[in-house]
Amino acid sequence: MRYTIGEVATKLNIPTSTLRFYDKKGLLPFVDRDQAGRRSFKDNDLNFLQVIECMKKCGMKIEEIRHFIDLCMVGDVTLNDRYDLLKQEEQTVTKQIKVLQDQLDFLHYKMWYFKTAIEAGTETIHYAKTAEGQRVDPDIHDQYKAALANCHDIKELVDFEKDYRHKQTKE
Repeated sequence: MRYTIGEVATKLNIPTSTLRFYDKKGLLPFVDRDQAGRRSFKDNDLNFLQVIECMKKCGMKIEEIRHFIDLCMVGDVTLNDRYDLLKQEEQTVTKQIKVLQDQLDFLHYKMWYFKTAIEAGTETIHYAKTAEGQRVDPDIHDQYKAALANCHDIKELVDFEKDYRHKQTKE
């Protein structure tokens, strides 16, 4: 089956301007043109576009994606090279996931911190007295980890809005 650029854009939820940009950057050497010079996409081209979109979302540069597509165009002699490129990208994405997970974990900790402060009506519940005055208790993160270990759903631990609104409606 053949598709126009508009049909592909709709089917893959990609703006036509993005598809034209990909073509301009050499990412679509597999796309045919009709007699009028319009792009004519085949079913297999959709697979290539999904690969390109995945690589783009992984953070690969256009040049890297073009290199991968060029390898695909060469054929089976590049199978190992293509696999190796994807394996390397997997490692990069795995590292990105770890960084994002660490950030999410810290956000949850801070949400718990403020939820418990809101429930108590003061942030001082998390303070420890020192010679210089008060500061955030150095053990507060351990308190959070203990609460987290006993929690079945992170939302219960960090979401005060549901509890807070429920309390307001009772008053």
